[in-house]
Amino acid sequence: MPYTPTKFWSVCRFVVIALSMSVLAASPTLASKSPAKKSASKPSSAAAKAKPSNKATASKPSARKPVARTPTRALRASSRKSAVKAVRVAPPRLSMGQTIGLHDTADPLDLKSSVALVIDQDTNQVVFSKNSGAVLPIASITKLMTAVVVAEADLPMDELLPVEPIGGLEPGKSSRSRLAIGTQLTRGELLHLALMASENRSAHTLGSHYPGGLDAFVAAMNRKAADLGMGDTRFVEPTGLSSQNQSSARDLSVLVRAAMQHPMIRELSTSQEAQVAVGNRQVQFQTTNGLVRNPLWEIGLQKTGYISEAGRCLVMQASLAGRQFIMVLLDSAGRYSRLGDAERLRHWLTESGLTAKTADKVIR
Repeated sequence: MPYTPTKFWSVCRFVVIALSMSVLAASPTLASKSPAKKSASKPSSAAAKAKPSNKATASKPSARKPVARTPTRALRASSRKSAVKAVRVAPPRLSMGQTIGLHDTADPLDLKSSVALVIDQDTNQVVFSKNSGAVLPIASITKLMTAVVVAEADLPMDELLPVEPIGGLEPGKSSRSRLAIGTQLTRGELLHLALMASENRSAHTLGSHYPGGLDAFVAAMNRKAADLGMGDTRFVEPTGLSSQNQSSARDLSVLVRAAMQHPMIRELSTSQEAQVAVGNRQVQFQTTNGLVRNPLWEIGLQKTGYISEAGRCLVMQASLAGRQFIMVLLDSAGRYSRLGDAERLRHWLTESGLTAKTADKVIR
C-alpha cells in the first residue's frame, strides 16, 4: 500500500487516543475529573462503567491536614483570646454606697438612690429622708460650691482666662472635656459651662485663676462649708473628679439654700444650652439635667454629678404644688434612675396632699 500523509495522521491520532485511554484507565482521579464526550451512538462499556449508580453510596471524607499557623497568626489569635478573657473577668465598679450596703435600705417609693432628702424650703421641715446622714462622694455636685466661692469673690466675670489642664487625677480617672487647653473664655462663660454642662476644665480653670491659686481656692471652699455649718463636708479640688470630695444629703441641702441666694447661679444652672467659641469654631453645650426642659417641672436651681464612687447624683430646688422644695438624691444606680427618682418624688408630693402641717405623713 503506497504511503500517503492522510494515512500517517490517522495512525498518529489512533496512537494518541490509545495512550490517553491507557492513562485515564490507570488514574481514577483523572478519569473522574475528565468530562464525558457526548455521542449519538451507543455509549461504550467504559462510559457505562463511569456512569453513577442510582444506589446511594457513602464515601469516606478525606482527612484534612491541620494548617500550621504562622507566628503572626498565632500571636493575633492569642491576643484576641487574652482581650476577651480580660473583658469577661473585669469586676463591676461599685459605688461607695453599694460597698457599705446603703442600697439595702428600703423605702415606700422604691427609689433607686440609696440616699434621698426632701425639705420644705420655707419651713425647713423634712418631708422625706433616706440615709440622709451618710457621708459619700458627691462628684460634680462639688461645682455648686465652686460657683458659690466664685460668685462671692467679687471677681470680674468678663475677664478672659485660658483653659487649664487638670493634673493630679486619681488612678484610673480621666478628664473628658470639649474645651481645648489654652482656649480663652470669660470667667462668666466658664462658670456657665461648669454649672449647666458640668464642664470639668471650666471648674478647674476657675479655681486655678482664683487669687492665690488652686490651693487658696480649695481652702476657700472648705472655709465656706464650715461657715455654713456643713460638718460632714470636705473638698480637695473644685471639679468633683476626686472621690475625696464628700458630703451628706443634709449638708448639701444647706449648700443648695446658700446657692439660691445668688441669682447668677440660679440662672446659669437652669440654662438649657450655650454656645461658645473654641478656636475657630462654635461649640454647642447642653444641660446635663433633662428635667430642666420638662414643662411639668419649675426648677430654680440644679446640679448633677457622676463618678463611679458616687453613683448618679442630683440636687435641685423646685416649686411643686405651690411649695418650694429642696431635693437631694445621691448614689443612684442606673443612668436615668436619678431622674426617675425625682419624678417619683414629684408625684408623691403633688398627689399625696402633703402639707407643711401633716407631720404624720413625713417619711424617714
